Amino acid sequence: MTSDTSVRSPSHAADHDWGRLNGRLLLVNLSILAAPVAMFLASLAITGGEANLQVIITLGSLFVTLLVISGIGLMRLFTTRYRLTEDRFELHSGLLFRSRRSVPIGRIRGVDLTANPVHRIFGLTTLRIDSGEQSADAGRRLALDGITKAEALELRRRIIALRDAGRTRPVADSDGVLSRLDWSWLRYGPLTVWGVGGVFIAAASAFRVLHELQVNPLELGIVKDIEHRFGTIPLWYGILLAVVVIVVLGMAGSTATFIENWAGYELRREDGGVLRIRRGLLATRSVSIEERHLRGLELVEPIPLRWAKGAKLNAVASGLGDREDNRRRRGLTPPTPRGEALRVAAQALPGGPGLIERQGLLPHPKAALRRRINRALIWSVLIAAVPVVLGLWFGSWLITTGVIAGVVLVAVLVAFAFTAYRTLGHGLRGHYLVASSGAFARRTVALQREGIIGWKFSRTPFQRRAGLLTVGATTAAGEGVYHVHDLTEGQGIAFAETAVPGLLAPFIERAPDRG
Repeated sequence: MTSDTSVRSPSHAADHDWGRLNGRLLLVNLSILAAPVAMFLASLAITGGEANLQVIITLGSLFVTLLVISGIGLMRLFTTRYRLTEDRFELHSGLLFRSRRSVPIGRIRGVDLTANPVHRIFGLTTLRIDSGEQSADAGRRLALDGITKAEALELRRRIIALRDAGRTRPVADSDGVLSRLDWSWLRYGPLTVWGVGGVFIAAASAFRVLHELQVNPLELGIVKDIEHRFGTIPLWYGILLAVVVIVVLGMAGSTATFIENWAGYELRREDGGVLRIRRGLLATRSVSIEERHLRGLELVEPIPLRWAKGAKLNAVASGLGDREDNRRRRGLTPPTPRGEALRVAAQALPGGPGLIERQGLLPHPKAALRRRINRALIWSVLIAAVPVVLGLWFGSWLITTGVIAGVVLVAVLVAFAFTAYRTLGHGLRGHYLVASSGAFARRTVALQREGIIGWKFSRTPFQRRAGLLTVGATTAAGEGVYHVHDLTEGQGIAFAETAVPGLLAPFIERAPDRG
């Protein structure tokens, strides 16, 4: 059941020109049904070989659900057909609800390959074709979920060759590799707050599953053993120990996520002016970004990655799908040393070294600092007020706790306010607009001025009182809008007009000359 991806004109395309999904997809769908069996055996192991009616009903419902999912997958296997012609790619699928989708070859912006662990076991992959529309409409993305890697690579080659026919294609150098994974970067893996959140999510999911299986987690042997060993320790020590355990588990989870996402990472410039990012351990991904659609770069330095002098580099490019797709596909580097991210940025953009550096940007008015300090003081008072108010009813120790917390919060948040102000900066460097902002996650973006299609001026009541506004550069790439925060009205308008001369002209009312 191999696919025929030969190029023919629509007028001469016969039924045998249509390709089909690979027959190994049948094994993938049947393997889905192994999940409830594994869960049933696990429940028997947890409960000591006992299975009540509730467990059987729950697992039976899960089996029926997965049977339906598997049936839908099998229907897709037998009804999906695709065809590549000289001017378009067509995909037909469905039996009861038929879908007929096609995209002109000239509209194709990206052709990506992904393979989850089950697909990799059976030698399959998923080929996704993106027309570049920033819409969540399923019709904008065409996916062949279940063809061999060789078929996918050949199909991608043919699509790109047809799309770029007659166009001068840049030729990469002999190697073309811009960056490869250095396992010393693994030290940046634990430096993310998402790992701690993942611990709570995993714990809540496990509790819910055990509850559905009529298993009380508090009655498990390991929980009883922990309660017996640590049940007599002081409360403060137990809380501290729990925090340490959660942080350690979160760091371990973040490290595992880093390995899964970035193992085998390689960023390469290929012929045709394409940046190709390959990465992934269990689920492999191959993302293509055309350099002619690259509108800029974004350097992200979140805490505590910034404290370790690390950073991540993202592409600001059109053709990466809607906002959610863009966030999954925009990463050019994993968390790396900041110097490595800047080196890759200098090679990926023609602006040269120093383009995305924060040093040398124009500072923002002192009113922006006062605004951040006021916000820090307000949040400190609001947070500290909670235990103080509760202390009026439940004891003076809560009032003392609130006062101490307020003093600590003022010191910490005011320090963050000064950091956020020092991070602010904006400027023009050649063909690029550069802006920097952020306290917890410092972001410096270099945006191609030719890619700016409009300006968005906004101000909150607090900004209006301080005489400030936020200037947003709108573009068809990346997040869609990139902001320059807290400028004076004169600064903002002058900056926008200088960055893209004439774009604001129809909306500016000139003051009459009274001289």
